[in-house]
Amino acid sequence: MKCPNCQSSDIGRIGEQQYYCWNCFIEMSFVDGRMHVREIEEDGSLSSLDDLFLDENG
Repeated sequence: MKCPNCQSSDIGRIGEQQYYCWNCFIEMSFVDGRMHVREIEEDGSLSSLDDLFLDENG
């Protein structure tokens, strides 16, 4: 698996179907066969980056 942001393969598993890139610090999860990408903010909240990495049709 490679990070959709930085293409690093330094990916760790943090939960069932949840992964974390140790290079650029984004979280990826898979729900119903779709990948969701989130950035972890300074306060610990998550901000969706789906609109940047996923095409609009699918």
